[in-house]
Amino acid sequence: MADGLLTVHKGSVHLADRRTQSTWTVELETFRLARYPVTRAQYAHVTGQTPGTTRGDRLPVESVSWWDAIAYCNTLSALEGLTPPYRVDGEEVEWDAAADGYRLPTEAEWEYACRAGTNGPRYGPIDAIAWYRGNSGERVHEVGELRANPWGFHDMLGNVFEWCWDLYDPEVYGTYRVLRGGGWFDEHWSCRASVRRRSHPSFAVDDVGFRVGRSGAPTASA
Repeated sequence: MADGLLTVHKGSVHLADRRTQSTWTVELETFRLARYPVTRAQYAHVTGQTPGTTRGDRLPVESVSWWDAIAYCNTLSALEGLTPPYRVDGEEVEWDAAADGYRLPTEAEWEYACRAGTNGPRYGPIDAIAWYRGNSGERVHEVGELRANPWGFHDMLGNVFEWCWDLYDPEVYGTYRVLRGGGWFDEHWSCRASVRRRSHPSFAVDDVGFRVGRSGAPTASA
């Protein structure tokens, strides 16, 4: 990948859901995550497609569904000689956790990387770190324009929501998947590290994109 991945060392993260008033802790192994969301240029290079109506190579790709994101991960993995992590059979998808290819982060990985060792709702002043309704001009912005978090990740909050691997609440919402981070049209309260949103995996919306990761620490050949 042109922008590379940053290594996130193992640790634990506490998650919470306001709707159900539940909290839980997840222990995480070392993983890697992209510094930026996938851009339009990256997406076009891998898939040959340019979804959405915005124009600009450094803009985060948007109007992509969860299924689109899964397909991108598998295709990019194959292009780089890695094992694709997702096995798709119709409407069923299985994640091969042993695969070394690109994948979506889990929501626990996403929040852990977003917080980057901080404890507040955000890793910095919102206008310095996130494009949201108050400062975006109601449009998407190029990745990396605002301040990174302490671990070097840009645009974890604001700009575009990001798809995660996880089902949101299968007993209530079926196949809906988790979205994290908030977007350029959201109010400030939606751009917080702990906020969970959901969408149907087939929906493609103009403030939803994704970033990719890989399992494990880098090797000499990675």
